[in-house]
Amino acid sequence: MTDAGCLFCRIVAGEIPATVVARDDHHIAFEDISPKAPTHVLVIPRRHVASIAGVDGLDAAERAAMLTFIAQVAADAGLHGSGYRVTTNHGEDARQSVHHLHWHIMGGGRLSESM
Repeated sequence: MTDAGCLFCRIVAGEIPATVVARDDHHIAFEDISPKAPTHVLVIPRRHVASIAGVDGLDAAERAAMLTFIAQVAADAGLHGSGYRVTTNHGEDARQSVHHLHWHIMGGGRLSESM
């Protein structure tokens, strides 16, 4: 399922360019266009769900593969040894700006203590 007005669904469909760093049957990882760390990659499910609160909209295989995919993207980016942060936001108060579940993988240097 996709949402025609969703920026990330349009990236999945190839309508909007992105610097894709990894993909599998369920997920795509691409560089953030406004990075907050030396390495800042977004991981999204191919299927549209608005946020972590809608994760039940993904099937069991998609959910099961999600964390493994995120960890592999971080390792492929060379972040495994030095450490990295993985975050997702839900809703306006958390400053979720694109309403398609996405995980931020940030690393490549000492990160701030605050979010």
